[in-house]
Amino acid sequence: MNGPHDLGGQMGFGPVAPETNEPVFHADWERRALGVTLATGAFGAWTIDESRHARESLHPAVYYSSSYYEIWIRALETLLERYGFVAADELLAGHKIWPGVTPKRVLHENDVAAVLSRGGPCNRDVSTEPRFKPGDRVRTINEHPEGHTRLPRYARDKTGTIEAVREGFVFPDSNAHGKGENPEHVYTVCFDGRELWGQRADPALTVSIDAWESYLEPA
Repeated sequence: MNGPHDLGGQMGFGPVAPETNEPVFHADWERRALGVTLATGAFGAWTIDESRHARESLHPAVYYSSSYYEIWIRALETLLERYGFVAADELLAGHKIWPGVTPKRVLHENDVAAVLSRGGPCNRDVSTEPRFKPGDRVRTINEHPEGHTRLPRYARDKTGTIEAVREGFVFPDSNAHGKGENPEHVYTVCFDGRELWGQRADPALTVSIDAWESYLEPA
């Protein structure tokens, strides 16, 4: 979706200013926010793609006025309420009122290190052969879906070159909405800077993105 998160090429937000020696967390509540997000994600009620879509679906005024971990917590509230783990009045009250849904699994303290080291691999086998090969010229589709997509807005309807063929991966556009993993081949596609940003772009600039097969057409 063309949500507030999709800022590539947008003007008016100022330069990216990396923080020198930036700490992992700026405050203790951020550490807790990450922990709560990981612990509730272990419930198994939603996928990583659905959680991303919950963040990008926040109202722009809320999204832009929130810090990184505030965005995580606001989206988590949406997911917890959606699946019946909490109710709206409990979020307002700040404490438990109703029994709520029981998670099908719980992340215990002794299992945290093993679970985090294992991660959540999204690579999958794909039965079909890749449609494209390195060196092929391709064009990204021009589509503006209401749901989740991993094709950035600035790279839609643009011509580039296949740099590499990757593994098959879960297709986020369907997985975010409970429509199955539907894995596809993923490709690294390289674009000339002027193709993306216009004739005033640095002629030496190139941008590479990873794109699922259904985002691409032969150029």
